[in-house]
Amino acid sequence: MSSSINMDHKDKVVVITGVSGQLGYLLASEYIDLGAKVIGLDFVTPNISDSESRSFNFIELDIRNAKSVDETFKTLISRFGGVDILINNAGTASFEHFLERTEENIDLMMDVNLKGTFNCIKSFIKSGASVNLGRSIVNIGSIYGLVSPDFRVYEEGDRRSSEIYGATKAGVIQMTKYFAVELAKKGIRVNAVSPGGIFNPSNPQSKQFIENYSYRTPLGRMASTSEITHAILFLTSNSASYITGHNLVVDGGYSAL
Repeated sequence: MSSSINMDHKDKVVVITGVSGQLGYLLASEYIDLGAKVIGLDFVTPNISDSESRSFNFIELDIRNAKSVDETFKTLISRFGGVDILINNAGTASFEHFLERTEENIDLMMDVNLKGTFNCIKSFIKSGASVNLGRSIVNIGSIYGLVSPDFRVYEEGDRRSSEIYGATKAGVIQMTKYFAVELAKKGIRVNAVSPGGIFNPSNPQSKQFIENYSYRTPLGRMASTSEITHAILFLTSNSASYITGHNLVVDGGYSAL
């Protein structure tokens, strides 16, 4: 029996929602490097390089609209013959104080983070994806679906994680467990990855926040984007063939305190 880790995704058809974001963009590039065909779904077209463009297709989509999601997955089936991997990465957050939270902001987070994830899972199943080999779904949760933010790390003007965001991510984690059980008989594995704080080099957090957050985290720093994407790549690989219903927390030990 071979003990090597198999991260090969050659010829897999991978759908990534929120592909234009920090995590989605890198993830698309890494799947392409591993031989996959990637379909990115988002409002904004990512700047994929020429060398990657042959294996990348972009579709503008609002995942809140169940009918549009259904039609998109039907198109993917007719074009590619099936979808092997679904990454529910799209999400939105709100950073104002909860006393200033508007109903519109609440609805947006609920609709994108929860309803949008549900819409994509449902369409993935309805589209006939269950006939493919190596089927897998990964939902992106958050450590704030498990623990409350530590408000001691925030300074005035920092982007504070909200109560509704955390509630929706807790819902995503529970939805992961539900569908892992429901879809096991179809041979579809469903897992979640819950990141801790990720350093954003293009839109960096404040210096004080980075220092405070790093001090609060046992490993003493924020995550790099690749440390999150590699967890996703593993969970959708054949090396994770006996893992389903799991929420892989990638947070440097933050939630262990």
